[in-house]
Amino acid sequence: MSSTIGNKVKVTVFGQSHSNGTGVVIDGLPAGEEIDLERVQKFLSRRAPGKSRYVTPRKESDTPSVISGLVNSRTCGAPLCAVFSNSDTRSEDYAQHLEIPRPSHADYPAHVKYRGYNDIRGGGHFSGRLTAPLCFAGAVCLQILERKGVKIGAHLLSVGDATDSGFDPVSVDAALLDEIAQKQFPVIDDSAGKSMIGVIESAMADNDSVGGIIECCATGLPVGLGEPIFDGVENRLAAAIFGIPGVRGIEFGTGFAAAGMRGSEHNDAWVTDGDRVVTSTNHHGGIIGGLTTGMPIILRVAFKPTSSIGIRQRSVNLAENRNCDLTIHGRHDPCIAVRAVPVVEAAVAVTLLDIICS
Repeated sequence: MSSTIGNKVKVTVFGQSHSNGTGVVIDGLPAGEEIDLERVQKFLSRRAPGKSRYVTPRKESDTPSVISGLVNSRTCGAPLCAVFSNSDTRSEDYAQHLEIPRPSHADYPAHVKYRGYNDIRGGGHFSGRLTAPLCFAGAVCLQILERKGVKIGAHLLSVGDATDSGFDPVSVDAALLDEIAQKQFPVIDDSAGKSMIGVIESAMADNDSVGGIIECCATGLPVGLGEPIFDGVENRLAAAIFGIPGVRGIEFGTGFAAAGMRGSEHNDAWVTDGDRVVTSTNHHGGIIGGLTTGMPIILRVAFKPTSSIGIRQRSVNLAENRNCDLTIHGRHDPCIAVRAVPVVEAAVAVTLLDIICS
């Protein structure tokens, strides 16, 4: 089991959904960096549960307790450690899953791997609850990156068949990223957000769930970051992104649509812009050959529908070795992509700061 990512800036996430708490240790941060914990808290609040009827009603303050690593609000060279308490847990909702694994959850493979000793409550260490400490790490890294001229932001591109406007792949407006971050429903076009809410409400009415796609961008990166072929920027970002529960796919730039294009359509022409060399389009999504090109990094992340739904499903009783029906209880997001927007930003921030510092 590995819960650590990074080469120079190492991030380790720990805890379980229903344990006493979760937390994160960030080792290798540059000393002397000022960290505004109020800004960190605002970032965490974007991911926090219980804020609306479209997310899980579980109520957690998501207020971190910083154990080490900061002196007078500045990094001091020691590992930065923060802990989150778990207070609003209902472990009894998960008792039946000790014997009956939930469809599309890690219950069964974890049962086999850990010989039945895995923590089934709330998904244990496979839970989205572990994204709270990841967001703390991301919020810290975002502040350091901003001082280096790097800006990261994301929005909910689609839920079901409802779709938002996309980022301008050539020139992303920093003010737009700040505006999205202030919204309760993280979209560019609010009318598209209303359509997405309609899709979520329809799924909720059916005791079902729905998936979504998040689009994220990073601007201000220098040319030439990355270490091909197995440590390129896409490789590193994909590894971090797939650590987020519920992720099913990732694409950069034009992504899978490139397979249906001709080279004459997909190729990005190099042009001069004053003393800079840029591309007139950005089908490559800011990365070629594993190296940054100086254009905005554009990536999209696909999230599956929430696996825990209220509809009766088929499973297996492991103790009795027989097929059975299963009805899942508990509190769950009808669309996990809604709260995952800052989580994607956090994973991108942690990765990019590590690449820059390495």
